[in-house]
Amino acid sequence: MSGSRARRLGATLLAAATFGLAAASQSSAATAHSTGTLPDGATWIADVPANWHGTLLLYSHGYGTLTAADAPDPTTQAALLADGYALAGSSYDPNGSLWALGSAVRDQFQTLATVERHVLPTRPRQVLAVGTSMGGLISALEDQNARGRIDAALTTCGLVAGAVQLNNYQLDGEYAISKLLAPSQSIKLVRFANLGDSAASAQQLATVAEQAQATPQGRARLALAMAFLNVSTWAPGETMPGVYDYPQQEQEQYDDYFVANPALLFIETARQQIEQAAGGSGTWNAGVNYARLLAHSSYQPEVRALYERAGLNLHDDLATLTAGANIRADKQAVRWLQQTSVPSGRLQVPELDLHTISDQLVPVQQERYYAGQVRLAGSRVLLRQAFVGRQNHCNFTPAELVAGVQAVQSRLESGSWGTIAGPDQLQAGATALNLGAAAFIPFWPERLSGDNGPFDRFTESIRSGA
Repeated sequence: MSGSRARRLGATLLAAATFGLAAASQSSAATAHSTGTLPDGATWIADVPANWHGTLLLYSHGYGTLTAADAPDPTTQAALLADGYALAGSSYDPNGSLWALGSAVRDQFQTLATVERHVLPTRPRQVLAVGTSMGGLISALEDQNARGRIDAALTTCGLVAGAVQLNNYQLDGEYAISKLLAPSQSIKLVRFANLGDSAASAQQLATVAEQAQATPQGRARLALAMAFLNVSTWAPGETMPGVYDYPQQEQEQYDDYFVANPALLFIETARQQIEQAAGGSGTWNAGVNYARLLAHSSYQPEVRALYERAGLNLHDDLATLTAGANIRADKQAVRWLQQTSVPSGRLQVPELDLHTISDQLVPVQQERYYAGQVRLAGSRVLLRQAFVGRQNHCNFTPAELVAGVQAVQSRLESGSWGTIAGPDQLQAGATALNLGAAAFIPFWPERLSGDNGPFDRFTESIRSGA
């Protein structure tokens, strides 16, 4: 065991009684299952197979539940346990919002300390942080705060661009729908009183979108809004449209966001939960130049083509959006989000990110944004990103997830990434597992749309205390 691991254990482990440790029980002939409670009321679980080989996976679950989990799904859990991995994870603090970033990293590290001291038969040889969706953001934050506690990280479908960027590009798209397609309606976009309040806004926006989809002018303006939202042009169950088939691209974006999955309802109600956690609205568009936003978007050709077909003036609509952009954030909420929910990119240990290429909830473009943050922080050598040619959020097979875990462990054992995280290598590794299909492909995402001007100046003022 490394000296940093030994120092960390001595400094952070608390007594078992403090954590409400439950007696381990045999959930099956081969696996010992343990549970416990942390000081803030969060619960944790751990599963240790009889054939444990010394590696522990610290799993961070996604948004939408405050129930402890130590794997993304039962099939993947069974495969990992059969392969000798021990698993652990917490619920996060149950006393707050579903956006549990105020406690999640702390709860995960406290779970790790408890399991290492009171559950595992010996100290682990390696600890890998693994996370799904919001949990992918958590595992990225665990990486930059590792301090000897974890050895590597695997994020899957992670919100790695962070909560501030997430809020702002979603607001840009919803604002465009409201401003251009329903200017006479009063549609609340921020500062929701409760979940019902946010759900009502989602319904208003969905109704406006459904009506707009019936006309060429409405479809053009929806294409603009969906460009800001980073909506995939490949909808579930449909054929990927041609590069220049702009009408079909817009149709599949509409189907993807408003028909196939309740994405709008999800993101509106999630914003209410983020606001609750942050103590205010961490979302703004005041000062945003929407012409510049579109100019930097890979969706620009589609939008321009559909505006031309509809006989609309794109310049005028972009000017209207810029002139009316007056939504301001609460400074304390932005400060809280920056402190808890935005990765710095300063990695301490190797990290592999997995993402499907068509993800309606966490656009794959977030990976490009995150790669830029990591590069600016000087941590590029530690990060690798891999992509699965499939639709839907977190739509990975057990074969792909286990192959990702094994790739991270191979990186630790070899000391360098080499070709370990290449699509061919990951595909071969996943196929050899006999756990189902795998679809790793060569891919690199386009740029993430979002506030790319005042965002930096405003958040810098938050950091400096201005």
